[in-house]
Amino acid sequence: MQNKQMQHLMKGAVVLSIASFIAKVLSAVYRIPFQNMVGNTGFYVYQQVYPIYGIGMTFALSGFPVYISKLVAEQVNPEEQTQLLRRSFVLLGIFGAAIFIYLQYQAPKIAGAMADPALTPLIEMVSFMFLLMPFLAVTRGYFQGIFNMVPTAVSQVAEQLVRVVVILVAAWLSLKLHWSVYEMGTWAMSGAFFGGLVATYILLRPAETVFQLKAPHRGAIDFKAYQQLAKRLAIEGGSICLFASLIVLLQLVDSFTVKKGLVLSGLSEELAKNMKGIFDRGQPLVQLGLVVSLAFSSTLIPSLSQARQRRQQYQFQQVAEALIHISLGLSAAATTGLMVLMPQINYFLFGDADGNQALVWYMLSIAIIALINACNSVLQSLDQFHKTTAALIVGLIVKVAINQWLVQHYQIVGASVGTVISLGVVLASILRQSPVIVRQALGLQRFTGKLLAICAVMWLGVKIALQFAPQSLSSRGHAILGTGLGVLVGVLLFGGLALRWQLFSIREWLTMPGGRQLLRLSKKIKGRTK
Repeated sequence: MQNKQMQHLMKGAVVLSIASFIAKVLSAVYRIPFQNMVGNTGFYVYQQVYPIYGIGMTFALSGFPVYISKLVAEQVNPEEQTQLLRRSFVLLGIFGAAIFIYLQYQAPKIAGAMADPALTPLIEMVSFMFLLMPFLAVTRGYFQGIFNMVPTAVSQVAEQLVRVVVILVAAWLSLKLHWSVYEMGTWAMSGAFFGGLVATYILLRPAETVFQLKAPHRGAIDFKAYQQLAKRLAIEGGSICLFASLIVLLQLVDSFTVKKGLVLSGLSEELAKNMKGIFDRGQPLVQLGLVVSLAFSSTLIPSLSQARQRRQQYQFQQVAEALIHISLGLSAAATTGLMVLMPQINYFLFGDADGNQALVWYMLSIAIIALINACNSVLQSLDQFHKTTAALIVGLIVKVAINQWLVQHYQIVGASVGTVISLGVVLASILRQSPVIVRQALGLQRFTGKLLAICAVMWLGVKIALQFAPQSLSSRGHAILGTGLGVLVGVLLFGGLALRWQLFSIREWLTMPGGRQLLRLSKKIKGRTK
């Protein structure tokens, strides 16, 4: 019976991982045509308010649902689950309504703090999604708690798809109807609400029977039960939300400090907006760089939980090592590739090579975030939530403290360096508190040293290969040729050296999609060379 439930859980985790992968790709890719249509200033307008949406999205998808699913799984019968869900809905309803009211009334002050009062209607528009957050969070939490991941997966992909369509249509209409960038941004932000409505509709029917179950007692409201649940949602659920919002919270700090710092550095208002838009190009690139490593590593997380539940210490150690190795290895490869190919990628995707230095620095955050996520997965499976929460708070404080000063003195390069420093503080704090198993997995001679050497060779090889590509970035065609050649050389070098120097164990290769075929190919090549 337990094995059957674990198999069901593993299948559900795979479904949710695939849906999350699709949603992340959609969320990253749409920004490229969007920026091409609306330009740097239009992109700046959208990205200034995007972190507020990102925080709401975290609450509704990967923060509160995860914690509510844990609470649902703890209940022994459907009536207790219903009581829990109703109380959660009431508490999150109050929370969502409070955020909505706050954003509606404080939008002018928030826009003023971002040094751009014209952002007010965008903030007011994005606030509407918080009215849908309670229903989305509670229903998704319920289905995940009973190991039915399909409704969450379908609603997640549909929500992102509708939002992306609304954003791109708004960008297209702004060109046709000659809207201002702020009018365009307001309509683009409405995609968050329309996407949430579609997700609500998808979840409504399967959730209807749950919310119509009769409660066991219709007497007085149990204020003590509400108080206890509110405390758990705030402390334990809040810590999950905080970690899931890491990247978005750093972007929120940028929204309040980068444009302001650029103006203080001596740039005009319009040039500061343009520069912030260039800096924001780094966000979809970081998301794309993380997608592959997160998709591969997320398939290992259920195995980690399974080994912990069964108290299989050796198995737990092997899975934890594989999780850390795959996450860091693939993200380091993506980081190296994006850094060395940045001029070509920047021109190919965005039509010019502006802000290359800032974007190169920004790419370093890919490997750091991937390792933070891997370490967090290990710590969460050991029920050590507080360690990552404390580390994140310290990192955010560092970002707030140094960001504007760095931007004022080094412009958008300073903003990128501020992000890398704050993430480095988070990682160092987590590693210092992590169990021995994590530090062993990162052994300098056994893994990290090899990885650094492979990335150095990869960097050099791609640099040499680029000498055979068109040297002038005068067209997107030249940029595409350089990018294609660099990617091909980089993948061959990283894959070949990783196999030759045994960066990953056989078990780790078999975990990765296509790993089995690579091992077979490697054996054939070795057999022919003997």
